[in-house]
Amino acid sequence: MSKVTVVGAGNVGATCANVLAFNEVADEVVMLDVKEGVSEGKAMDMMQTAQLLGFDSTLVGCTNDYEKTANSDVVVITSGIPRKPGMTREELIGVNAGIVKSVAQNILKYSPNAILVVISNPMDTMTYLALKSLDLPKNRVIGMGGALDSSRFKYYLSQALGCNANEVEGMVIGGHGDTTMIPLTRFATYKGLPVSNFLSAEKLEEIAAATMVGGATLTKLLGTSAWYAPGAAGAYVAEAIIHNQKKMIPCSVLLEGEYGQSDLCCGVPVILGKNGIEEIIELPLNEDEKAKFAASAEAVRKTNAALTEVGAL
Repeated sequence: MSKVTVVGAGNVGATCANVLAFNEVADEVVMLDVKEGVSEGKAMDMMQTAQLLGFDSTLVGCTNDYEKTANSDVVVITSGIPRKPGMTREELIGVNAGIVKSVAQNILKYSPNAILVVISNPMDTMTYLALKSLDLPKNRVIGMGGALDSSRFKYYLSQALGCNANEVEGMVIGGHGDTTMIPLTRFATYKGLPVSNFLSAEKLEEIAAATMVGGATLTKLLGTSAWYAPGAAGAYVAEAIIHNQKKMIPCSVLLEGEYGQSDLCCGVPVILGKNGIEEIIELPLNEDEKAKFAASAEAVRKTNAALTEVGAL
């Protein structure tokens, strides 16, 4: 029996749970939230699609009942608040750090061997906090940002190529932020051929820029953060672990010398399987890419410093 818990039944969490159930990633999917009735109602609504959509997974909703999450193989943490107008970065980190830390501690009481997938923002910093405060091995704490950013990158590439997005490969490394992510245009391919065979350098720069502000573009259009792709990205990472797929997916993980960085969670390609992070892949970056990665890591480090300022670490 495989089991995945999604903490937070907001737009991202509920989408993640829905994708997990629809794709039958786990036998049981539990959705937990602090708001009375929300996860129960959404789980019931989703279960009423089982016959229509033909899936056999069971969805359960609960309000703050961590006992229901017992023996989860993977736990996806989406809980936290979005940044509100007038709120400083430190204030956001202070609130979300408290939420993420408390959630992770409660989860581990009932699922001591669970692998944690962090979506809560700021994602690289919350991944680092979970890892440091829980004293877990680094293979069991994973930030999902690179999976989402890479999917957006592949969307923009496929739009420019006029092709099926499933025939495009591309990845985004670095911090999960508008100014810190690095879409690796040099490594992107269409049916195994470099995309530079089909697109000009100027067009590739445009695509990289659009990818970097992909989240902000959607927030502007929707008036709120996106949820379909972030929720699906969380489910995609969970599936790679539950089904031991050995997929190479960029994720935020603890670096210990890789890419010239240490004591930092940042997006790099990893192999995901039943043990969580099974291997960190070091790409042969050129000088420009190395400089961008170093700058990205420095920006993530500055955000991490706020954890100490607010007393979270």
